[in-house]
Amino acid sequence: MESYLQELNIDQQKAVKHVKGPLMVIAGAGSGKTRVLTYRIVHLLKNGVSPFNILSLTFTNKASKEMRNRIESIVGESVSKSIWMGTFHSVFSRILRAESEKINYPTNFTIYDTDDSKSLVKSIIKELNLDKEYYKPGIIRSRISSLKNNFISPDNYNSNSEINQQDKIAKRTEFGRIYKMYTQRCEKASAMDFDDLLLKTHQLLSSHADLLLKYQEKFKFILIDEYQDTNHVQYLIIKQLAALYENICIVGDDAQSIYAFRGANIQNILNFKIDYPDFTTYKLEQNYRSTSTIVSAANSIIQHNEKQIQKNVWTENIVGDKIIIVKTDNDNDEGRLVANTISEIQSKHEALNKDFAILYRTNAQSRALEESLRKRNIKYKIYGGLSFYQRKEIKDLLAYYRLSINPNDEEAFKRIINYPTRGIGTTTIQTLNLYANSINKSIWDVISNLEKHNLKINNGTQKKLSAFALMINNFIISAKQNDAYTVSEEIAKQSGIFNHLHKDNSPEGVSSFENIQELLNGIKDFSQTAELSLNKLPDFMKDVALLTDQDLENEDDFNKVTLMTVHAAKGLEFPYVFVVGLEENLFPSMMSGQSQEDLEEERRLFYVAITRAEKRLFLSFARSRFKWGQYNESDPSRFINEIDEKYIEKHEAPSINKDFRPHKIFAKIKKEKTSTSVNKIYPGRKLTNINRSKNINITESDLSKISNGMAVKHSRFGEGKVISISGEGSNKKATVFFNGIGQKQLLLKFAKLEIIA
Repeated sequence: MESYLQELNIDQQKAVKHVKGPLMVIAGAGSGKTRVLTYRIVHLLKNGVSPFNILSLTFTNKASKEMRNRIESIVGESVSKSIWMGTFHSVFSRILRAESEKINYPTNFTIYDTDDSKSLVKSIIKELNLDKEYYKPGIIRSRISSLKNNFISPDNYNSNSEINQQDKIAKRTEFGRIYKMYTQRCEKASAMDFDDLLLKTHQLLSSHADLLLKYQEKFKFILIDEYQDTNHVQYLIIKQLAALYENICIVGDDAQSIYAFRGANIQNILNFKIDYPDFTTYKLEQNYRSTSTIVSAANSIIQHNEKQIQKNVWTENIVGDKIIIVKTDNDNDEGRLVANTISEIQSKHEALNKDFAILYRTNAQSRALEESLRKRNIKYKIYGGLSFYQRKEIKDLLAYYRLSINPNDEEAFKRIINYPTRGIGTTTIQTLNLYANSINKSIWDVISNLEKHNLKINNGTQKKLSAFALMINNFIISAKQNDAYTVSEEIAKQSGIFNHLHKDNSPEGVSSFENIQELLNGIKDFSQTAELSLNKLPDFMKDVALLTDQDLENEDDFNKVTLMTVHAAKGLEFPYVFVVGLEENLFPSMMSGQSQEDLEEERRLFYVAITRAEKRLFLSFARSRFKWGQYNESDPSRFINEIDEKYIEKHEAPSINKDFRPHKIFAKIKKEKTSTSVNKIYPGRKLTNINRSKNINITESDLSKISNGMAVKHSRFGEGKVISISGEGSNKKATVFFNGIGQKQLLLKFAKLEIIA
């Protein structure tokens, strides 16, 4: 037997050794699905399948990279590199670049990320002078995305009164016009958003039978990770590619299908047997991650879902400690409870920060947790915050890189035409934009041939535009001739960004300059390690827009407590896990009450949350939570009552002060009598708004004395410097940079800032 097969259990071996025909692998939480996928590819290669005939699709670059590295260690680098392996979007963008002329796009098309798409929508709304109250860019962009993924084009939308009726009700009668303009602008800018990468791949394969056959012959063996997370368009593309040979292997877990809000369709995995009647299925039910108590508790929860593929997840791991469920008085007490417990476990068990994860349903819940962790000097990181490639200075420089590759990229153009400042104002940009749209040309076409256009712009401005066009042209030439690092450093310096940030000695300026240097370091590493034929700037840039938070994790983040939403935690595992905010209308979400399907998705989300834990699991909820400026009383989540009583211990935390020690709950408080009803242990309360402002004792700051550049002190954040003041009267706000914490925006009437100097 091959050595890699000896690392697998019997069920894993069966899945790996199954070579031909449709195969469904149902992989329970912690059952080693990534290892099965990886070794299945190795087994195909060992059995004579060419690496060029294997397509492996994942949902994160990180997962793909880990698989490729493992395969490389067994079969060698040259073989591993020949496998088509990556995320759906990265693989499909590679196909689209290779076949771009078939869809009337240049091979150097730009990929618009979510921010770019939203920016374009915002520009169109502004041009049409529409009411921002009804036309919010985020909502409009999401609506466009939803329509695209349902194959509803602007023309289909405008001709179907039933579809656009809901926009009329929402007073968005101009949505159809925005949608059409958005599509036209993307095409004119030679840009595709994330949805286009899927739609245009489907369009390409559907419209060109010869190309479909080409890729069917190429991808004789297809493997898909996390199949339960695929949306309708991804499903259709996969079905097209697999139709000839049907050597398709899907790996997933219906119990972990949690992305319906992003278009994921659980029916794709539930209906696999209908699409491929002669399929074979293997179930990976042995959990290698968690204690027996955690595994059994998870099983007791998910059994409440009606729509599922039956399986019995089990483990040979130790029984482990019971799951602790604690009721706290409010969300601040909950935050202190978590921080104190982490500190206690660290001192008793020599656990590191990286061993802990705090999971919540919404990002807004992190505030109380962050404050408590800071007070105990526990280092932490937040997933889902501002990633490296989303920082302003990075996006500014990347916009120059994008324009040097695709000068028709209008979002990049508008971002940097006057950055650093070169005297080209908003009026000029609006004039260029309107003129270019009137003749159906890109702004670049106009400014690179100013002498051919009758623009009502003064000579001084024309000279500035010509100088900008000349600079970008030089960058375009350099990008074609030089490696990625050489041209990227040249652009950083000659554009003026490098010098502009270097002169800024403020904490923000120093941080921004360091980020630019870090980006250049990354590009230098890329240039030195990539093949000579693939070390140009377009090669570096092609996947930047597709990176995720997990792909961007760096060494500085290594030993920190992880805070994240449950959605972001999928695929990860930690020795100690805290799931907080287990309250009705929070987890499960208020929106889940609309249908049985929604509630079952929330339950799957809870299942994902608790199966992240390896050793210990702590669940908590608050009697009241601060929302929208006042306290609201809460009922405990119904999911608490769905956990089999024999796996849990329920406690109520006393009001927590700075001297509180968690062992008062976990060791010294008498265990409460168990009950089949959560409400008998924690009497339920109707959700009512309670105004407790009288108890908060907030003293207003003297607003007139706070000014720009002033050194101040805050009771919670410590010393800092006022960066800017905005707003009027009682709505006056100060943006303050606090040492060791960063930038915060505070409402002055509540901030209670102490003036230092």
